[in-house]
Amino acid sequence: MRRDYDTYLRQFHEAKWDEELIFELSVPGERGILVPQPDEEIVNEVGNGIDRIPETMRRKKLPELPELSQPRINRHYLRLTQEIMGMDVAPDICEGTCTMKYSPKVQEHMVAHNPGLVDIHPYQDPDTLQGLLEIYKKTENMVCEISGMDAFNFHAGGGAAACYLGACIVREYFHSKGDDKRDEIITTIFSHPCDAGAPATAGFKVITLMPGEDGLPELGALKEALSERTAAIFVTNPEDTGIFNPHIQEYVEAAHEVGALCYYDQANVNGIMGITRARETGFDLIHYNLHKTFSSPHGGMGPGCGALGVREFLKPYLPVPRVEHDGERYTLDSDCPQSCGKIREFLGNTHVVARAYMWIMQLGAEGIKEAAVCSVLNNQYLMKKLSEIKGIEIMFAEGKRRLEQCRYSWGPLFEDTGFTSLDVSKRLIDFGYEHIWLSHHPFLVPEPMTLEPTESNSKDDLDELVCAIREVARECYEEPELIKGAPFHAPIHDVYCDENNTLDKIAVTYRQLQKRRAAGTIHV
Repeated sequence: MRRDYDTYLRQFHEAKWDEELIFELSVPGERGILVPQPDEEIVNEVGNGIDRIPETMRRKKLPELPELSQPRINRHYLRLTQEIMGMDVAPDICEGTCTMKYSPKVQEHMVAHNPGLVDIHPYQDPDTLQGLLEIYKKTENMVCEISGMDAFNFHAGGGAAACYLGACIVREYFHSKGDDKRDEIITTIFSHPCDAGAPATAGFKVITLMPGEDGLPELGALKEALSERTAAIFVTNPEDTGIFNPHIQEYVEAAHEVGALCYYDQANVNGIMGITRARETGFDLIHYNLHKTFSSPHGGMGPGCGALGVREFLKPYLPVPRVEHDGERYTLDSDCPQSCGKIREFLGNTHVVARAYMWIMQLGAEGIKEAAVCSVLNNQYLMKKLSEIKGIEIMFAEGKRRLEQCRYSWGPLFEDTGFTSLDVSKRLIDFGYEHIWLSHHPFLVPEPMTLEPTESNSKDDLDELVCAIREVARECYEEPELIKGAPFHAPIHDVYCDENNTLDKIAVTYRQLQKRRAAGTIHV
């Protein structure tokens, strides 16, 4: 009999292994594979390889790497995988603003096993990389069509890196025009934090607009902030609240009137892709996350790709090398005098671009639009169900629809019970959900919770999440001791740092862990 997911609470318990660090599993002399020594005739012909390395580049001693057998390695990493969560284990709805969705396994298989992707060398002659370069150029052409931009670059390692690259291009553009007085960037408080952080890192003074009564920055406030010192506005739309600014074109026109550029952070494009384009709104630069939005799992500081798109007049400033096509063959062009240079080795994360190429080709124009529509539909349904739960509030809700996500507030719950959004997050782990995205500081939305369901999730997935959140809210009111002790079913009991967890108790490398142990500041 099919379960009723609107009332179903999953009996979840994450695996827990008392697992040593891989360095502590090491046994001197143990090997996972024995690499054969080269034949004598090969050594006589080309040498032993070591002799050709300059003395100044040779290690004084061998690296201290773990020494383990294959079974021991397999057990170690399989146990660790049982202690983590993700889309392949549970519906990954809880990290709002991040577009966590399912990456089809055909893409995963291709980038992991296709020799044309995994066995190439970055220093190969471009004539031997024609297939890969064709994927790059065709992916660029497709995202140009989706966005309306004239050129894209795929070198940045993620959205924030693309945002920083955009800020550098803005800086170089005005510098090349002899206009060095433009040292200010304007953003909004509910835009992604990288829209302030990246320009600040690039040397700009950042002006942040606060929300009006409807949750959106007021056009009058923007006009007051604009001046001959404004280099650009950097905005996310829909903002991280999920609210789309219906007057965004007026904001762009106001910025252009004072000679400023307009940067569109489109990491939140999942609800509008194939429906509206940045070009028609008047933006000069944008970035997409090729990972997540266009397939590939969430990078988590790993395999990401911040795709930076620009209008034609900014194309000369893009990084090198650039993939070009002369009608017969694909080439790598580094002869670009106005370029900001190299920001990353080679062509960035090739496998992410390949996944995006396959995903877009499989869906086509209509499929991409349908994915956006389903994403918004899922979010509308989730909002309706959660709004009925005691303790949850949707701020700026009156007359406003969210698109692909929504920032909720547990403010009423906190006022009634003293429990915070963090307390709710810890207890949700016991029902198989990684955590809820508490959203970004400052907490203008009290006790925030940001959810983004995307098109990957079914109605059953949404109902199951709603059921878990409803149960946690009930426990906050009726069984507070359960909330105080949560999580109970995770491999680590206290999963969040508190004010007592100072930096001297944190170790991020094995060598640092050894130092912390010797100093007595950490006991694991």
